[in-house]
Amino acid sequence: MRAIVIHAARDLRIEDHAADPVGAGQVRLRLATGGVCGSDLHYYNHGGFGAIRLKQPMILGHEVSAHVEELGAGVTGLTLGQLVAVSPSRPCGACRFCTEGLQNQCLNMRFYGSAMPFPHIQGAFREVLVADASQCIPADGLTAGQAAMAEPLAVALHATARAGQMLGRRVLVTGCGPIGVLAILAARRAGAAEIVATDLSDFTLAIARKVGADRTLNIATEPDGLTDYTADKGYFDVLYECSGAAPALAAGIAALRPRGVILQLGLGGDMTLPIMAITAKELELRGSFRFHSEFATGVALMQKGLIDVKPLITHTVSLDKAETAFKLASDRSSAMKVQIAFS
Repeated sequence: MRAIVIHAARDLRIEDHAADPVGAGQVRLRLATGGVCGSDLHYYNHGGFGAIRLKQPMILGHEVSAHVEELGAGVTGLTLGQLVAVSPSRPCGACRFCTEGLQNQCLNMRFYGSAMPFPHIQGAFREVLVADASQCIPADGLTAGQAAMAEPLAVALHATARAGQMLGRRVLVTGCGPIGVLAILAARRAGAAEIVATDLSDFTLAIARKVGADRTLNIATEPDGLTDYTADKGYFDVLYECSGAAPALAAGIAALRPRGVILQLGLGGDMTLPIMAITAKELELRGSFRFHSEFATGVALMQKGLIDVKPLITHTVSLDKAETAFKLASDRSSAMKVQIAFS
């Protein structure tokens, strides 16, 4: 089978790899579609991010959908040929965080395409993938492209759950990449009354408006665009910080009203925080990392037509042109979510 393997920054190869055997409780999948994620781009463009660096060749990818080809012993609830969304999250289920219901904080997490541990956890961008049946959520009624969006949608849903009460809230989203735009969709579905989004790209802001942002601001051309929202100690109740950029976080904090909630999703490295403002306005800073149960919830919301991810999918390329997909996804002036068609 062919797989997309990163060896070092800008050294992406399509290689032949042997398929894994199918064990009890597992399924063999024929990959349908894979989405290029921000972390994939960090490995491709920089060889890693922060302290996380590539130390060996690694199969990339964790946003995938696939068709069931073979059922291992004891597997029920899935049928041959069925389209499934494949969760990349494989918590151990036995560590103290798993037993506390915090599976996304698992001490022995196996998350596809991650260089955090060594040896690295190989990713899902391969023509044939053997997965645990519990990872496979039936995606009947969805396209392969929609089903592959379940992973980033789950990230946004987990953040929205971390925010707490959303009904009637005024929301600011900084950074309108795929996670930021999905946060707009999730916040609106949860009852947000007003959503303002900021970014540096007119292209991504246009998609933010298309999916429901009430107002968008290009901070590159309107650097003082949030100033009006800072009057009288701030305006917004909730900030989704999706850029990982310190200036965006600082501007968002200035626009938050007292006792507002900061959801930090962007992973751009350590940042200096305006602690005085956080303290004086009694703000709550909440990290949001990955997901667990939200993966199946995201699939269900798409199946019911309650969240539409189609506007985010701007490009689909063939496996043979995998590097083109990574180059397209690196250009935020013309691409949102780039997907690779494996079959």
